[in-house]
Amino acid sequence: MELGTILAEGKTKVIYTHPDDPALVVLLHKDGITAGDGARRSEIAGKGAIAGRTAAHVFRYLAREGIASHFVSAPADHLTVVRRCAMVPLEVVMRRLATGSYLRRHPEVAEGQPFDPPLVEFFFKDDAAHDPQISEAEIVAQRIASAAEVDQMIATGRDVCAALARAWAAQDVTLVDLKIEFGRSPTGELIVADVIDNDSWRIWPGGEKARMLDKQVYRNAAEVDAALLAAIKDRYRQVAEMTGAF
Repeated sequence: MELGTILAEGKTKVIYTHPDDPALVVLLHKDGITAGDGARRSEIAGKGAIAGRTAAHVFRYLAREGIASHFVSAPADHLTVVRRCAMVPLEVVMRRLATGSYLRRHPEVAEGQPFDPPLVEFFFKDDAAHDPQISEAEIVAQRIASAAEVDQMIATGRDVCAALARAWAAQDVTLVDLKIEFGRSPTGELIVADVIDNDSWRIWPGGEKARMLDKQVYRNAAEVDAALLAAIKDRYRQVAEMTGAF
């Protein structure tokens, strides 16, 4: 597919104008993997195509579940065509089990404590400030989103989380938590945007943390070498195949 001009570039993707339709853009999924707000960076050849496959599988599944997103098509594994959106600068984290950064902020909570319904936390997207947590009241006060939009992000986030939890449970995998982002379409519609891939969640086969298949393997590693990156690529490839069953 022919690409237009570059609109923006992040740690894991490049956004291009669509060659034919100004209402669309094209995401090119890069081979990079990062952690610690980009402090750790590596390249895994072919990761972009694997991530693109996973994201396409997830967005097609969500569409069948009646959840709107910006996804249009995937003309190649490493390319995703999406509706042009104005991104809301928030990460919306849905927690089904207590782990990770939540435990660091709440050491009195036992790891694995369930949240039903999923606990929703918001983080303002700012790498320099390490994506600080932000309250619903602050989001509204700072005019990042309206109160109605905050409520919609919570409701839609829980719908996304529930749908993906069901899909993973069918393969005996526990969805532990999930990060999603939202964008506003030109008509003002708030929809799920960006990507949902293996960097977006924690997934534990059989509910066992030691068998995790997600990006946390990279974050937890004491050091990064070729063997680790090969093992991570194998996990990402496995996830792309498993999400194909959604």
